[in-house]
Amino acid sequence: MKLLQVYLRSLKLLWSERLLTTTLVLASVLSALIQLTEPILFGRVIDTLSKNGAVWPVLSFWATIGILNLFVSVFQAVFADRLAHRQRLTIIGEVFERAIALPVTFHSERGSGKVVRAILAGADQLFGLWLTFLREHLSAIVGIAVLVPTALSMDWRLAILLFGLATVYTVANTVILNRTSGQQAQVEGYHQDLFGRVGDVIGNVTVVQSYTRLLDEKQALQDIMSRLLQAQYPVLTWWGLLTVITRISATLTMVCILGLGSYFAARGEISVGNIVVFTGFAGLLIAKLDQISAFFSRAINQAPALMNFYELLDQKGGAHELPNAQILSGVRGEVVFDNVSFKFPDSPNGVLDLNFTALEGQTIALVGASGSGKTTTLGLLQRLFDPQEGRILIDGQDVRQFTLHSLRESIATVFQDSGLFNRSIYENIRVGRPAATEAEIQEAAKQADAHEFIMNKPGGYHFVIGERGLSMSGGERQRIAIARAILKQAPILIFDEATSALDNETEKRIQAVLANLRKNKTTFVIAHRLSTVVNADQILVFEKGRIAEAGTFENLRQAHGIFRRLVDAGELNTQRTPPPQEIRI
Repeated sequence: MKLLQVYLRSLKLLWSERLLTTTLVLASVLSALIQLTEPILFGRVIDTLSKNGAVWPVLSFWATIGILNLFVSVFQAVFADRLAHRQRLTIIGEVFERAIALPVTFHSERGSGKVVRAILAGADQLFGLWLTFLREHLSAIVGIAVLVPTALSMDWRLAILLFGLATVYTVANTVILNRTSGQQAQVEGYHQDLFGRVGDVIGNVTVVQSYTRLLDEKQALQDIMSRLLQAQYPVLTWWGLLTVITRISATLTMVCILGLGSYFAARGEISVGNIVVFTGFAGLLIAKLDQISAFFSRAINQAPALMNFYELLDQKGGAHELPNAQILSGVRGEVVFDNVSFKFPDSPNGVLDLNFTALEGQTIALVGASGSGKTTTLGLLQRLFDPQEGRILIDGQDVRQFTLHSLRESIATVFQDSGLFNRSIYENIRVGRPAATEAEIQEAAKQADAHEFIMNKPGGYHFVIGERGLSMSGGERQRIAIARAILKQAPILIFDEATSALDNETEKRIQAVLANLRKNKTTFVIAHRLSTVVNADQILVFEKGRIAEAGTFENLRQAHGIFRRLVDAGELNTQRTPPPQEIRI
């Protein structure tokens, strides 16, 4: 995406408030014309005084347009600020909504730090661009466009000096723009790495502390910052050189105007007032050209961040709704995978030729080695991404016919990582069904064997659990996640090692809860333990993205196939492996 394209696309975003934007544009044009008029009026005052004429008419007109310019400037300052702030928050909301709808694979590849950097840095750059366009850029462009022909009409000889100054600015900016654009993109890449590293470390702070990684992570961050500065310094040097060139050119132009003007005045070819006019023109042109140069400098710095922002905004999601998508309701729970295949881009991972049926109310267990396709299969059911071949049916209808919201409302998931927010326990459980009453939330917690420990927390249900729930034990976190799924009352359930973080005694109670929860509901269980799969109606054994075996526990155990080998090798544990010591912060 070229710099000009980025700039124009950024300005188009303002068109959502076209009336105010148009008014501010007209105000910028009016302000530029008034600024151009002031040097001319100053010159007229000087010439009138030299001839002992009446200056009050000129001064009155000057005062009038000065007051008008004051009101125009105040209007621009206030309403351009408000417009830019509103648009900034609006675009943050849009790109945030876009980001959270993207597939998990996108976030796992990018990392949360880089995504956050793209959103915030891009929105900040847009805010600055909108503000400077409405206050400076347009006014500068209009001012230069009108100033040059006006100067030519007054005295072409002095106007050539102004034209030469504008040419020096243009050439210098173009050359340095071409020299630094690629370098600044590299700088933004290091900024992305920096934010990615920070997000990665902060998100795993317990591991950093437990494994005494403080100095190592600090050094790694300093290495990234060192490379960032090494890439940034040459860019700053070039733009510093531009400042020197433009300052020298501006000074020489001003001296030449005064020198030549004095020479022409001595010969009677120009009035003193016109010399003052051209001096004012030179000062005004220098100010406008400086604004344009500052724009180019900022544009080089802004462009990579804006490109990353638009790249995120333009990302194609894993699944798209059809224009006439229907609401999924009255779900019985029959699920059919019909010749389903899916592969991740640039990766050998995925699933191939999946064919199975989960009847209403059945429990289907998915077993197999890590990376064999179990989680991908259930991600396809939730339309986190769509199959490249085949179709998935719920109650005989293709899931692509339904809205994403209604489809996912019909499925409750308990993840291996409980996936809790840095909010109160009440708010975390309420995610399952935002319209639920406090009594319903507490009842869900009781069914998940969580009510008792919740009431022992400071503030009870209003206890804030910390980022990812790290102020609670693993078992407590998982029970909150189970309560959330219970509250959702969805007809289809997914359990991804839902009891893996629980002690043996609590697991037995939760298994009983889950058994009741599964009644009359279709349930999918990703499991690595015999106790989880032994009572499943059907077990699907995955290997390299395919269903290698399918059947009941007894059938598979007697078949002497992959499932039997997993059991004999202990890869389906009959005993719980104790979790690592929980680190509290």
